[in-house]
Amino acid sequence: MSGYFDHIDPIKFEGKDSDNDFAFKYYDKDKMLMGKTMAEHLRVAVCYWHNFCWDGFDVFGGGTFNRPWHGGSNDRTSAEAKTDVAFDFFARLGNPFFTFHDVDAMAEAQTPREHVDNLAHIVDYIEGKMGETGTKLLWGTANMFSHPRFMAGASTNPNPNVAAFAALQVKHALEATHRLGGAGYVLWGGREGYDTILNTKVGQEMEQLGRFVSMVVEHKHKIGFKGDIWIEPKPHEPTKHQYDRDVGTVYGFLKAYGLENEVGVNIEPNHATLAGHNFEHEVEMANALGIFGSIDFNRGDPQNGWDTDQFPNDLRENTMALYYILKGGGFKNGGSNFDAKVRRQSRDADDLFHAHIGAMDLLARALENAVAMIENDKLGAFRDQRYAGWESGLGKKMLDGKATLEEMSDYCLDKNESPAPVSGRQEYLENVVTQAVK
Repeated sequence: MSGYFDHIDPIKFEGKDSDNDFAFKYYDKDKMLMGKTMAEHLRVAVCYWHNFCWDGFDVFGGGTFNRPWHGGSNDRTSAEAKTDVAFDFFARLGNPFFTFHDVDAMAEAQTPREHVDNLAHIVDYIEGKMGETGTKLLWGTANMFSHPRFMAGASTNPNPNVAAFAALQVKHALEATHRLGGAGYVLWGGREGYDTILNTKVGQEMEQLGRFVSMVVEHKHKIGFKGDIWIEPKPHEPTKHQYDRDVGTVYGFLKAYGLENEVGVNIEPNHATLAGHNFEHEVEMANALGIFGSIDFNRGDPQNGWDTDQFPNDLRENTMALYYILKGGGFKNGGSNFDAKVRRQSRDADDLFHAHIGAMDLLARALENAVAMIENDKLGAFRDQRYAGWESGLGKKMLDGKATLEEMSDYCLDKNESPAPVSGRQEYLENVVTQAVK
């Protein structure tokens, strides 16, 4: 089965003048930028689910892809074959990391015990493949949204037995992530929300979710997992109202349950746009709140109102995202996971490579742009100058909690002059960005 990609040689960096469609033009993993290699900055990961589990189906039609491992029963033999194909792909593409849900990789299970046993079996097999190829695990997670048992949520379900099954999945997926050396673990909400308030106890569901996340953190410390725990914000779809709508909402939730120093966020740009934000807004909010973790790089379609999970191709958008990521200190345990899928008509093995090569080259260009912007940081210099008044005098006194409302009022009366408006120079700053995107 791993012979599916035999006609494609390992992808190499050949430079921007290369006309080889199966070569990197910009992603040079060993190139040094700001004291790190490009590979160390970007920490690229390929996801298991879209590439090796999805057969191209949508709500209007069946699978379209030419993927021989999709046929037949999903038993342990087929799960191993799928793993062979996945790690063959990773080895040829040269991405340093991968990501997976529990049920992506394991054989189908009918009972809780079978779930645990099948996951353990494939984790053994994956561990062997990681040793053979050198590919590392960026993060793991559990799929708690696809099975009908989760139609009304996982930890937020009205039935505590469903929440218990979710706990089983997370416990074993977290332990598998720990065993495989994962840098983080993602709690993807899926259906942690509601479709109609008519049948929902919103306050109780929030309490259930808060306690569930707390239990995950407790178990992380119990087993000695040193990686991060991240929540992935998403405003809606599959449920109409998600409790993890955006970065700000997630932070408020974490503060409410005392988890703001234990849990961060895994940000997806398509989710940001569905929430009415842009990508860099969510990154900078996470930096400002101290919960930035990792990125699922993809994009949406501006003509569609749902999560299309397309590969990134907007150089300006990703330049600005990486600018704010680098300004915030860069990735620590997180990285650049391509939570993206080829289109239903892109059905061949070659298309999987074209998608990832293009996305890695795009991030490489965006990274170089972002580094250049930081080395000649006109945006940062302007922002610092704009807020300079807060570094001394009354501004600093207010931020330090030493000024009163009365004192500030008296200050204005003593000066007896209206503050003069100062230009925000938006057009100039937009020009700075445009000139930096190359």
